[in-house]
Amino acid sequence: MKKLISIGLSTLLLAGLAACSSSTPSESETAAPSAAAEKNELVMALAVDPDGLDPQRTTAASTFQITNNIYEPLLTVTDQGELTGALADSWEVSEDGLTLTFTLRENAQFSNGNPCDAEAVIASFQRLKAEDSPRAADYANIVSMEAADERTVVFTTETLDVAALSSFAYPWAAIVDVTVADTLTNQPVGTGPYTLNQWIPQQSLSLTRNETYPGTVNIDNIEFRMMPDAASQISAFQNGELDIISVSGDQVAAFENNPDYNVIQAPANSLQLMAMNLDNEALADVRVRQAINYAVDKDALIETVWWGYGQKIGSHYPTVLKEYVDHSEDYTYDPDRARELLNEAGYSDGLTLQMYLPQNYTAYVNAGQVIADQLEQVGIHCEITIVEWATWLSDVYTNRQYDLTVVGHTGRLDPYVLLARYDSQSGENYFNYSNPEVDQLLSDYQSEQDEAVRTQIVQQIQAILAEEVPALYIQDPISLYVTQSDVEGFTTYPIDIYEMKNVRFVQ
Repeated sequence: MKKLISIGLSTLLLAGLAACSSSTPSESETAAPSAAAEKNELVMALAVDPDGLDPQRTTAASTFQITNNIYEPLLTVTDQGELTGALADSWEVSEDGLTLTFTLRENAQFSNGNPCDAEAVIASFQRLKAEDSPRAADYANIVSMEAADERTVVFTTETLDVAALSSFAYPWAAIVDVTVADTLTNQPVGTGPYTLNQWIPQQSLSLTRNETYPGTVNIDNIEFRMMPDAASQISAFQNGELDIISVSGDQVAAFENNPDYNVIQAPANSLQLMAMNLDNEALADVRVRQAINYAVDKDALIETVWWGYGQKIGSHYPTVLKEYVDHSEDYTYDPDRARELLNEAGYSDGLTLQMYLPQNYTAYVNAGQVIADQLEQVGIHCEITIVEWATWLSDVYTNRQYDLTVVGHTGRLDPYVLLARYDSQSGENYFNYSNPEVDQLLSDYQSEQDEAVRTQIVQQIQAILAEEVPALYIQDPISLYVTQSDVEGFTTYPIDIYEMKNVRFVQ
């Protein structure tokens, strides 16, 4: 697999400081501003237009990538996945875990001049919890909200939810000005670093610095240019019309080892796997599942389908989260061992399984076909059916009518949401996996307030899944971006947001 080159924010800050520490410029140098100083608009290509600009009324990542720069949640997340303040300066969780108290930054206000005080935050959350909110269920456990004073908001939950704090950091928990939110849906009013300048649907959307925002904003103007065609993005980028683009593994080679560009790559907070339906008699036998894991060369699979840009995994957990334990070598590629296990399980004459693949996701179709070829070598024949995404959701995911399928899962900030699908009673347990020990560990996690103990629980679950392999855990995919060489401060996060206030131009 490709070697990862991580460009962290701290590294970029040091680079910026180094650039500022040069010797005193001559008179001729000070007379004319640098090209970098003259640039005050950054242009980034996006493949998909937002479906609106109301973060509380959408589930689209394309919207959150933009609205995260206009609005603020109470908390946000660092590029390492740690919670940090956004609109809230500080926060406190009660000893019983049922009360969360947030202190807002002083003199906070919306971009239209309205105060963003405790009452405004409560009104925003009442709107987020309303019946027509797509995220209402996520905040149903909040039973009361109180303004202790102008800057202090107290939330009380009905039952203990150790993941509650992280729920205040997602972009859909952004604080909106409810006095205008429903009437100015395409003229968003938030407390973030930027305000909307102009939106031409399917063409471009531009932001300008919010003069009421108290934090650092390095570039005054940001333009997101909607370009669904990857080739057009690359051409415009190479011509200098774009400053940042996202690329795939087969495209990045054109920019590597070129001083005109920065290549940024980082593992995403997600994972890709081949799920197995344990209702199938053969797959119910752990030896068959282990044989499948021994039969697939993950390194070759990642190289073939994703051009080597992926981090191999061995359990249901993204590498970017701090609780991650590396189980990627628990099952090394060993076709002979796979055949031995199949013989022990009574399948010396071979086995036929039904593999369903989602047509809308080319990489998953390609991965399924590569896996099927490798399984064929050890006596497992896969009959492949390619289905539309809607059919996959209804037949495979919901009704569990499949033997094998390849798909991806997006992570969250709290591990419970990621792993809860392995609870035997979960409606999302499309593996039909059942293990009383895992059920108990998941239950223990929900009532455990000690973070260190919760980490141990998460790591125990990872180890069990790595041993019992209800899936072939393939990889944590790698996000790839390319910037012009004068762009610094752009980084990735474990949730799907962009923090454009941190980006800057340098000489």
